[in-house]
Amino acid sequence: MSKIIAVTNQKGGVGKTTTAVSVAYFLAKKNFRVLLVDFDPQGNATSSLGIDKNRLKLTILDALDGTTTLKNAIVKTEFKKIYIAPSTPKLADAEPGLAKLTIHERFVQLRQILQPACKSYDYVIIDSPPSLSLLTVNALVAADFVLLPVQAEYFAMEGLTQLLNTIKLIRSNGLNPTLEILGVLMTMVAKNTLARQVVEQVQRHFPGKVFKTVIPRNVRLAEAPSFGMPIGVYDKLSKGSRAYKALTAEIIERITE
Repeated sequence: MSKIIAVTNQKGGVGKTTTAVSVAYFLAKKNFRVLLVDFDPQGNATSSLGIDKNRLKLTILDALDGTTTLKNAIVKTEFKKIYIAPSTPKLADAEPGLAKLTIHERFVQLRQILQPACKSYDYVIIDSPPSLSLLTVNALVAADFVLLPVQAEYFAMEGLTQLLNTIKLIRSNGLNPTLEILGVLMTMVAKNTLARQVVEQVQRHFPGKVFKTVIPRNVRLAEAPSFGMPIGVYDKLSKGSRAYKALTAEIIERITE
């Protein structure tokens, strides 16, 4: 059975898409079959894998609105064992339609279209929007695990309380009672006192949940998406690439222990 991981933080600019794409790549390098679900209307995960959004015939929006099945919208990437359910800015049009559904139905649409398709994959990675929207809640309801990237900056904890409350509500009201926080990932970690203090603060707030691996500030990580490549292809020897390779090993260990 596939393991579904939602990469989520309602705060933008924390390395969420970079994390989703990089983990998908290194899982595939370990011979797992991986589906990356681009559930962010910005469509950055789609672009990061070298896919031209303007040439897509079908996207995840077409599966959400019932035009087609998710299986038909999935695209095989040029990277071995990585497939993607792509997105474009039109995905934002899904929000008004979801809001018109019953309270229960509006939160389970992604899970319903994902279940038949995900059986073909070992891991499903969902790149969520940088907001606490209906799309984000759908991602959390569909997932087995949540991975929380947190930038090592002064306002690192800003907004996380609301997200954690949402996760608790999703568990308690029966939408996804087994949803588990896989871990908190510190990203863009510089070698200075502030970064060290922020990491320590997050460790106190999430005892036992912060990954040992931290993602450093690394220009190669910032460059890779513009070339349509995961960091493991763009510069496999960079600090960023080595960090995400180590993180992926930690993820596998946590899920299988």
